[in-house]
Amino acid sequence: MIRKTRLFTPGPTPLLPAAQFAIAAADIHHRTPEFRALYQKVLADLKVFVGTKNDVIVLASSGTGAMEASVSNLTSPGDRVLVLSAGKFGERWVGLAKAFGCNVDVVSAPYGETFDLEEVRKALKSDTRVVFMQATETSTGARHPVAAVAELLRQNAKDTLLVVDAITGLGTTHLDMDAWGVDVLIGGSQKAVMIPPGLAYLAVSKRAWEAMEKSRNPRYYFDLRKERKNAAQGESAYTPSVALIAGLGAALDYIAGQAGGDLALGRAKLVNNAETCAAMTRAGVQALGLKLFAPSAPAGAVTAVEPPEGMDSGAIVKEMKSRFAAIIANGQGEMKGKLFRIAHLGFFDYMDTIAFLGALEQVASALKFPGFAFGRALTAAQNEFVACQQNAKAQAKSPALAGAER
Repeated sequence: MIRKTRLFTPGPTPLLPAAQFAIAAADIHHRTPEFRALYQKVLADLKVFVGTKNDVIVLASSGTGAMEASVSNLTSPGDRVLVLSAGKFGERWVGLAKAFGCNVDVVSAPYGETFDLEEVRKALKSDTRVVFMQATETSTGARHPVAAVAELLRQNAKDTLLVVDAITGLGTTHLDMDAWGVDVLIGGSQKAVMIPPGLAYLAVSKRAWEAMEKSRNPRYYFDLRKERKNAAQGESAYTPSVALIAGLGAALDYIAGQAGGDLALGRAKLVNNAETCAAMTRAGVQALGLKLFAPSAPAGAVTAVEPPEGMDSGAIVKEMKSRFAAIIANGQGEMKGKLFRIAHLGFFDYMDTIAFLGALEQVASALKFPGFAFGRALTAAQNEFVACQQNAKAQAKSPALAGAER
């Protein structure tokens, strides 16, 4: 049997062919009018993709570089910050804040769950400078209530900045940075925008820019003020990843093309696509008798699933790869062996989801899942797809419902 490698991981994700072509053809110098025109268009399109009027900065780094930049640019040694942590990436915020000398308060939730807003309110202090959180905790498949946290800060801590790692949230979750009052929103190239790792981008609010002038933490390569100054001229402060920026431009064009050239509408379609694939996957795995790891707050970016009792999730990961060249993700750290993760962000669609669930049924048969029978996962997913389509049609007929969704 011919096997085609397929990524079902939450980063890197499958590459957009048009972006691959653009990357391969990007043999231009970064201090030329041609690159400046490309870069300015990409920065303008990123603002639309993020859904903000704020400046967007692009860094040649992984998403963690943008996380570090948000800490180093917004804090000083001794500042009190609050981290909302419920997984490996929440724990990364803790490590970053401590590395830059912050006094770190933490509100924790068990892996697979989200935060109690009352606990967040109680943890806020009069001198809390920044709150750091995820939109989606990629390690557990949980979605966090960004809008609710932002509203809580508006009501209780107006001077506190809100920084959100939306590296897997952008393009999979409806976010409204400006209306909610998010101060920094972070994205990454190897996620919903369908290009290789190597770029991070941050949308930064006016008051976050003002706060940077008071920060005393050291910064050089990740000095966002320097990048902002250069970006206004269509350049980056240091050598940019020219090929990836070309690929990003092609990806944003593709997203806009899904909605007749309207990038904002294309973004909404991309999010709805992820939500549909996620809903189908949740229905399918539960029909096989498996349990969701984050049942009360499931994300649109990635679904985390517990293996059958007594089985190491690594067996499922290995079987998917050996039989079908399908790459899914095991759990991270102490969750390894306890869950497997399937992504829905970026260049995934209905057909990919059906293919994955069909392969999972074959794996379930081979590994003798309790009570297994062929067709259950696929039937449940097909029914869920119909329900999602009907719901989308109902929302299209109701402007109020459509606006609430966005």
